[in-house]
Amino acid sequence: MSKLLLGLVWAIVAACVIFIVALPINLQTHLIAGAIVLTMMMTLKLLRPDGTWRLIALALGTAIVLRYVYWRTTSTIPPVSQLENFIPGLLLYLAEMYSVFMLALSLFIVAKPLPSRAASPIDDADLPFVDVFIPSYNEEPALLADTIAAAKAMDYPQERLTVWLLDDGGTVQKRNAVNIIEAQAAGERHEELKQLCADLGANYLTRERNEHAKAGNLNNGLANSTGQLVAVFDADHAPARSFLRETVGYFAEDPRLFLVQTPHFFLNPDPLERNLKTFDTMPSENEMFYGIIQRGLDKWNASFFCGSAAVLRREALEETDGFSGISITEDCETAVELHSRGWNSVYVDKPLIAGLQPATFASFIGQRSRWAQGMMQILRFRFPPLKRGLSLPQRLCYMSSTLFWLFPFPRTIFLFAPLFYLFFDLQIFTASGGEFLAYTLSYMVVNLMMQNYLYGRFRWPWISELYEYIQTVHLLPAVVSVMLNPRKPTFKVTAKDESITISRLSELSRPFFVIFAVLLVGVAVSAWRIYAEPWKSDVTLVVGGWNLLNLILAGCALGVVSERRQRTATRRVKVNRRCDFGHDGLWLPAMIEDVSVNGARIKVHGGKASELIALGQANIRFATLSGGEPATLPVNIRNSEKEGDGVAVGCQYLRSAPEHHRAVADLIFANAEQWTEFQQSRRRNLGVVIGTLWFLRLALFQTWRGLVYLFRGSGRSPEKTQNSMPSGARA
Repeated sequence: MSKLLLGLVWAIVAACVIFIVALPINLQTHLIAGAIVLTMMMTLKLLRPDGTWRLIALALGTAIVLRYVYWRTTSTIPPVSQLENFIPGLLLYLAEMYSVFMLALSLFIVAKPLPSRAASPIDDADLPFVDVFIPSYNEEPALLADTIAAAKAMDYPQERLTVWLLDDGGTVQKRNAVNIIEAQAAGERHEELKQLCADLGANYLTRERNEHAKAGNLNNGLANSTGQLVAVFDADHAPARSFLRETVGYFAEDPRLFLVQTPHFFLNPDPLERNLKTFDTMPSENEMFYGIIQRGLDKWNASFFCGSAAVLRREALEETDGFSGISITEDCETAVELHSRGWNSVYVDKPLIAGLQPATFASFIGQRSRWAQGMMQILRFRFPPLKRGLSLPQRLCYMSSTLFWLFPFPRTIFLFAPLFYLFFDLQIFTASGGEFLAYTLSYMVVNLMMQNYLYGRFRWPWISELYEYIQTVHLLPAVVSVMLNPRKPTFKVTAKDESITISRLSELSRPFFVIFAVLLVGVAVSAWRIYAEPWKSDVTLVVGGWNLLNLILAGCALGVVSERRQRTATRRVKVNRRCDFGHDGLWLPAMIEDVSVNGARIKVHGGKASELIALGQANIRFATLSGGEPATLPVNIRNSEKEGDGVAVGCQYLRSAPEHHRAVADLIFANAEQWTEFQQSRRRNLGVVIGTLWFLRLALFQTWRGLVYLFRGSGRSPEKTQNSMPSGARA
């Protein structure tokens, strides 16, 4: 009864808001109302940022957004009789309505996301049998070894845990290929990985033919295993020791649970973070999805499978004949099908794996193109809005997840719309400069405030716009292609373990410089038109300001496509673990300060440290988190320097035995708490004003840096060239 009453109250309030929004008011009244709403939102943000007050602030912002929508719909669209104005004007209107619709879906999903909840502990005797699938195609054996070793080291009864390397790079089809070189390479890979799995205690499995890409590979694993649960890790996603302990308990609580999904945490920056140097200070792009959106989806039982770092119930997968493979995003497609059959999902908001993401801009775009095309295929073949079996909230959630990837269309329109007026004098927006400024500016500021309310600690102002812009240039043709031929896209493995040896422009950078030049000409045309046509200066000023904003965004993107030199694929992770550093019976006390998948930085104490360093090789001995005998790991000494009362030594691992891979996995992957601590250190809300000023400063510097890269040539850097520390010290 109380819920019904509450719903009635909200319905009445909503009706009143809509009535007020539709009232004819003059420009001055609108400005006053907008200022009052903004003041109230900012006050509530400072005093009452959470709970019901947060919803009230979002409702106030929604009223301004609706007022803008009403004004745009009733007063600004050019007449149909002027097709040269009406067509681009209608396209701009539709782009704005898409943005408003996506904002509405976001409000529904994440206005009040579900808090994390822990699973009930289970006695070891009652734990389910788990098969761990590590699908692989062309990854290096060293990378696979770390992932396998970390999976085998998980805190779980070994008799109930089976690790499978599912190798699609050594299939019978590839080993018998017509190309002799490719066939030999596949055969060598097949034998090498079989031996690697035998050494590490894992099962090696391949298949006859490479059919249905990753989904087919996973289904082959299902056909050859029997565990009640299936954990899936990408080849570069190594789990922490606690992964299964923190996930399998949910399945005992809900017999209709098919999925427990955890976040993807990355050891290395994506191209934007690396080239703009924001990885250590700004929340990563994926944190908005995993930190807020997945929690919001979880509230509506719509959290979906993300391809890795997840546990699934075999019984549920058998109901759908395994993982779905119609689209190239088999993960989300599988979740849609199982949700529609009445199965449930749970999202655990804690990073329990560490992996790699694309390092170069070209690989980043390749990955995002696959995601975008796959989501368009799901929209085409599964069509979640009308999928039988889904609840209304689930339909809305999947609509948000799939329709999001249409953003290249409105982003392109927003980018070039001002140029229709500046270059061709088209009136695609019938309003005075004052009206345009008042309504649009209040809408933009309120939109920024609402985004800050929803994602403030996870996404700083203007960063979403930057990410969308840098993807739009190349994703637009990819999305159009899949719309015209939805069965054309094929699954392509994204390169991850990459390094950039010289500072250079990305091979995909040319369109960004062309667009920047066009927008720069638009600024010059704006200035000329203000001087030459003073009677239209109000409109020209507003449109010119819009174009200038686009130019700032495009300028910042020049820094994104200017690839910084970085020899190592992964970043250092601070660990602070005690160890012994020595060789041939001589051991000195030391502290492991940071590690990477390639090496470590160790601070050695003792007067004989210089003697050990002079040898060029040594061993580090440390207690493992799993207990038992201490691990001993041989290292190459790459560099050293006096530091306080000790010597800081940069080391590179020498892996020549299975126990060495286990030692590396224990050093860098075993402790999940370090990933949480690192994420929390970056999560802070800058606010709209400070965040905007920060972005302007960033954009100005990156514009300069991108232009310097362009004029100095692709092989030279505007920064002083320095010898990078070797991977053992930097990683």
